[in-house]
Amino acid sequence: MAENTFPVYSVDAIVNFYRNEVLIGQESKHLTKSDLAPVPKPETVQILYMRVLHLLYRFRPECHALVPLQENIQYPTYHEGATAIMSVYTRMRQFLPMCLVYDFSLNDLLAPKKQKTLTILSAIMNFLHFRKERMELMLEKQARFRANMDRLQAYNKGVLEAEKKIEMLTVIPPEQQAEADELAAALSELQATTMQEYQEMNAKNDSIAEWKAKIAEKTQKLAQIKVDVSNLKEVIGKLKSQIVESPEELKGQMEKMRENVKNIKTSIEETDERVVELQNMVQDQSQIEAEIQHMYSLLQDLESSMNSTKQRQEENQELMALYEKKQKELKSLCIEEGQLKRALGMKLDKQCKQNIRRQKKREMKEQHIQEVMGQCNQIHQKREEMADKIQEISSETQQLKAKTKSLRDVCSKETEKAQALYDTLSTSMDELHRRIEMHTADLNFSKLSTNF
Repeated sequence: MAENTFPVYSVDAIVNFYRNEVLIGQESKHLTKSDLAPVPKPETVQILYMRVLHLLYRFRPECHALVPLQENIQYPTYHEGATAIMSVYTRMRQFLPMCLVYDFSLNDLLAPKKQKTLTILSAIMNFLHFRKERMELMLEKQARFRANMDRLQAYNKGVLEAEKKIEMLTVIPPEQQAEADELAAALSELQATTMQEYQEMNAKNDSIAEWKAKIAEKTQKLAQIKVDVSNLKEVIGKLKSQIVESPEELKGQMEKMRENVKNIKTSIEETDERVVELQNMVQDQSQIEAEIQHMYSLLQDLESSMNSTKQRQEENQELMALYEKKQKELKSLCIEEGQLKRALGMKLDKQCKQNIRRQKKREMKEQHIQEVMGQCNQIHQKREEMADKIQEISSETQQLKAKTKSLRDVCSKETEKAQALYDTLSTSMDELHRRIEMHTADLNFSKLSTNF
């Protein structure tokens, strides 16, 4: 039992299987896990084996207790207890080798052990699974065999009926010979007409293929235009983020944008999106102008505040100088005339230095004002250039709108023509199929008549 070719199932799986598949009625309800583990009960094991034998060989459990009727047996009542066990034992010894269990003993019925009984029940369970699968396959094969036999009978009947019809139709009367000749002539004419109609149909199919190719080319162009539009959106986003920081790069990018706009003049869907983008640019430009004016006003305020601060600094310096002067004058009253002269010289030197500093500050202030004015002039020039560019782009957008309208009209006309061609082709194909079906029916009848 150490080398099993079948899996040993758990106690729960065995109990569920024998409840559902083997036992009947109250026996399936009373079977529990405690009947098999940890110590299996002999009564439950014997009942399971009896039910398995009944399921496989239709040997009822009551028949195991029947004592054979022999005259020489004395006291048959003593044999009734052992006959059931011996009957189950002998029939299980015959059955279990089919389940690949060869060491079944009488002790497995009277005092069963857990592992041995689980392996035996697992072997029986595996055999029952195999039996169920084979039964299903055999039932399917039987059903197929019955269906094939029914088909064979139906085919044989059809063959007999066809042979009878052939025997009746082999002889062609002379009255129908003229009709057969007329049918052959009609068939030849029908073949000629069908060939002509096939040629016309092939020509129409070629024209349809050409139209489809043209439509595919236009769709590819539209897809490429959409990709270019998305690229332009990305470029415009980058330009918006770089308008205030680097005007030179903005010029280069605006030139690139001009080239892209000139290259995509023939597009259809770009026009509407481009107009929206240009409106956004105009709004951004107006916002930029407002920001520039705000910055200019802020610069003017800064200049006025700087002037006021400088004046206050000068006044403070003058006050400090006057304060020092007064102190020196107070000291110079007690000092000699030479010291007064030196003090006067120092005072003159200080005044000269202050004048020089004031001149330098004024020059720096004028330079700063000139730089700010130059920047403002540059910003105004850029604003004028941007306005000119916007006017040019608006004129280009108007031209593109006119072109798109014309292209849409042409596309609508072409689609109407293609739809009309498709409708005519569909109607002609339907008529052709009807004619072919009628002619094929006539051909089959004429072939049968000629064969007969």
